[in-house]
Amino acid sequence: MKRLYIECNMGAAGDMLTAALLELFPDREGFLKQMNTLGLPGVTVSCVPSVKCGISGSHMVVTVNGWEENEVPAQSCRAETNAHSYESIKSLIAQLPVPEKVREDALAVYRKIGEAEAHVHGVTLEQIHFHEVGTLDAVADVVGCCLLFYLLGADEITASPVHVGSGFVRCAHGLLPVPAPATARLLTGVPIYSGQIRGELCTPTGAALLRHFATRFGPMPPMWVDKIGCGMGTKDFEAANCVRAFWSETEDYADEIAELRCNLDDMTPEAIAFAADRLFEAGALDVFTTPVQMKKGRPSVLLTCLCKPDMQERFMRLILLHTTTLGVRMSPCSRTILKSSFRTVQTAYGPIRIKVSQGCGITKYKPEYEDVKKAAEAHGAPFDAVYKQAFAEAEKEFIK
Repeated sequence: MKRLYIECNMGAAGDMLTAALLELFPDREGFLKQMNTLGLPGVTVSCVPSVKCGISGSHMVVTVNGWEENEVPAQSCRAETNAHSYESIKSLIAQLPVPEKVREDALAVYRKIGEAEAHVHGVTLEQIHFHEVGTLDAVADVVGCCLLFYLLGADEITASPVHVGSGFVRCAHGLLPVPAPATARLLTGVPIYSGQIRGELCTPTGAALLRHFATRFGPMPPMWVDKIGCGMGTKDFEAANCVRAFWSETEDYADEIAELRCNLDDMTPEAIAFAADRLFEAGALDVFTTPVQMKKGRPSVLLTCLCKPDMQERFMRLILLHTTTLGVRMSPCSRTILKSSFRTVQTAYGPIRIKVSQGCGITKYKPEYEDVKKAAEAHGAPFDAVYKQAFAEAEKEFIK
């Protein structure tokens, strides 16, 4: 499984994210060549070594007609000379010679930025004209970042809470508080924090990229780290101005799940079974009960529900709705599971599907219950007889 964790202790910007991801990608020159042949008018992309507070990494340099844009806050207004409309940027990205998935991601990122800007300024998306965020160097940042996410092909992308900085930032409209209004809008629902560092650490571009690609924000999950990419910003602060990307690639399938639990001492077994059925129907990974004793020796049932982390709020509400509990305990869990696939073997009772699970040097076989049951009923045979023959055929065919 390929896992990517993005550390945003110094915020995030498009060039910083691109540089961090490029340090993970094995063909740096190939990526730069592809970026420089996209046909973006006057745009040249390069990557140079950079050191911040004694830490070495990479910095993306994007020039437009030979000029490199200074890193300034990206804001917008309704009409400006040399400004780019949302529609013009859409048209530009739609014509780029990149994989369709990259175009879709880049367009989605810009739509997030445009919607945030439109909300802040009280106008429609069509009325938005971008300033710095719409210039060609920013387009290169967004497309380059989306392309690297695509080339790396991570199965899971998570990120830390985002440090946004503090103080004020100057833009076309004057002085604005940090995080800038569009950035704050983009980071709604994402854990963010301020600090002692004065300045804008997270730009609208960085916020939109994180919001689009990261499926969860929180502490780094347990992972075997194979590579670390360090993308440097332009400004110098008392702390190293960088985004770090941690890459893990393992053969076994490791992921994160949420465990929800509650004690029930005033429900009938039938009512508990009904609640468990509703949780399974909603997509729970597993639901089970355990007999426990509560205070004063009262017999009780511990209901446990396992689900994906991004669905824990939904299942918490279902548990509160369908049980008598007044509270639900939630804990994040890491797990390693075997990868499973299905194969079919031929038996005297007909074809039987076999669930083959592999990983960590382990292989397990299990005939599918429904197939065995159906074959046993059709032939008037004992369940065990069909099961054992299917298992024996699986061993002969799959174990070499």
